[in-house]
Amino acid sequence: MLRARYPRSTLRLDSAQAGTVPTGVLVPLVTPFAADGSVDLDALGSLAHDVLDDGASGLVALGTTAEPASLTADEQRAVLDVACRVAGARGATLLVGASTTDALDALRGRTAVAAALTLVPPFVRAGEAGAVAHLTALAAASPVPVVVYHVPHRTGQELGGDALRRLARVDGIVGVKLSTAADPAAVALLGDLPDLFHVLAGDDAVLAPMLALGASGGVLASAHLGTAAFVRLVDAWSAPRVDLATARDLGARLARLSAACFAEPNPAVVKGVLHARGRIPTPSVRLPLLPASTASVDAALAALDAVEADAGEADAIDAGAADRALGTPGGRRALGAP
Repeated sequence: MLRARYPRSTLRLDSAQAGTVPTGVLVPLVTPFAADGSVDLDALGSLAHDVLDDGASGLVALGTTAEPASLTADEQRAVLDVACRVAGARGATLLVGASTTDALDALRGRTAVAAALTLVPPFVRAGEAGAVAHLTALAAASPVPVVVYHVPHRTGQELGGDALRRLARVDGIVGVKLSTAADPAAVALLGDLPDLFHVLAGDDAVLAPMLALGASGGVLASAHLGTAAFVRLVDAWSAPRVDLATARDLGARLARLSAACFAEPNPAVVKGVLHARGRIPTPSVRLPLLPASTASVDAALAALDAVEADAGEADAIDAGAADRALGTPGGRRALGAP
């Protein structure tokens, strides 16, 4: 299996907000299940190390991709223990899904946790003013900074650019995960972004246009697969010099991979591909989700193959350029460079 590796994304944390402002590629970890249906904590730890090895700047524990509603309280604590242990050992950013005062309070004393990923209140459709007031109260009660999770197709609550900017001015709220298209609200927010506030793309298929508008990275379930390529895309859009050729081509390939990963309810397809690649013991999800179809998994595997082929070509080009820079074909190897 070809797994290209690149340095961890240069889009990390601002020095003034180290440990609180998440940027770069953050992978919301799936919860692997063993053949007997239990949570496979060893497989979870291996996945976390894998994506960090491939350049991800951080992890998300107990996000939507983790199927948290299907986990018992003990299972949730065990998953969080693994994520904290890996993030702490690796110096990686860790976000944790927590959208109630009790869930936020459970993060107290968890020194590896950089921030909570806190959902805009779902179902009740409280309106923009109610949603802002609710999130403001949660941020005031939280022992860790808050990244707002805005996913209107799940919550039923839209937030316009003005509401998002009001949230950006709230003490304790350091960013927002926008699981939307590059819509007018996103354009308005990114065009007038408050200092030390970061926007993370949350709709994997539109990562590239969100980065072009100024997003600082993304929380990307698809980045379990081809992690290094997602890191390359984020870095290609980073200032001061944008690598537009790489950004356009790679962005298109990763958009196709992301679309394939979300062809069925997340994380069914991602788990199917991880299992097919031997990275988790089963493709199992818990009800109400169902395992992905063979056709969807095969389509995602084909899209992943295309991304990895591109990564292999990029490695060859980079090696050739380095050789030429040293003045002779094979010069890097002749001089003992890796």
